[in-house]
Amino acid sequence: MNDIFQRIALCVEIGKVDKNSPFPPEMKGKQGTNELVSEALEKGFSPQEVLTKGLIIGMQRVGDKFRKNEIYLPDVLIAAKAMTVGMEHLKKFFSSGEIKHQGKIIIGTVAGDLHDIGKKIVGMFFEGGGWEVVDFGVDVTTEKFIQGIKEHKPQAVGLSALLTTTMLNMKDITRGIKSEHPEVKVLVGGAPVTMDFARKIGADFYSPDPQGALEYLENSLLDWKSRK
Repeated sequence: MNDIFQRIALCVEIGKVDKNSPFPPEMKGKQGTNELVSEALEKGFSPQEVLTKGLIIGMQRVGDKFRKNEIYLPDVLIAAKAMTVGMEHLKKFFSSGEIKHQGKIIIGTVAGDLHDIGKKIVGMFFEGGGWEVVDFGVDVTTEKFIQGIKEHKPQAVGLSALLTTTMLNMKDITRGIKSEHPEVKVLVGGAPVTMDFARKIGADFYSPDPQGALEYLENSLLDWKSRK
């Protein structure tokens, strides 16, 4: 791997946003994701390479560490910020079609629930994995999810809930989605959610961590491509 891609991946992994950011202390004054992504593009490396060999590798490492409890939520948020800064440089290439998204996913916190942080973190992992994320925010009804599927045509929908009372709304939302769009994968997550609950309500997948959800989407790509 080219050295600049390794440096981009490292900056995402440790949360080094730019040259002026004080974190981490041992990287004070050194280039961060912002400068390195810009430099890589100026040197003629393809935007797709910058994404797949730099930013995505970095977020994969973050996901693996988070899964193993080697890092914690504040570390993930800092890494996600570094990744997001790098992604800003690539937005125009997504718009022009020079970079292709892996796929598209709609995410939202289910009706009755106003918690947002966990959903946003998962969304950042999806974006860092090359997915186009359409975030419907909080308190999202079945009707809004279904209308969003018709409008955006995603391969998957991610449902989030933090309360035991609102997680029950996942059942109606999942059934509503599956009745009209059985081909769309439904992923569920949140503190009270389990794989057993996901199976009972007819959802396709549950993961206790963002990396697991991202890996499921990546593995599902083969199935989606085979249908085309």
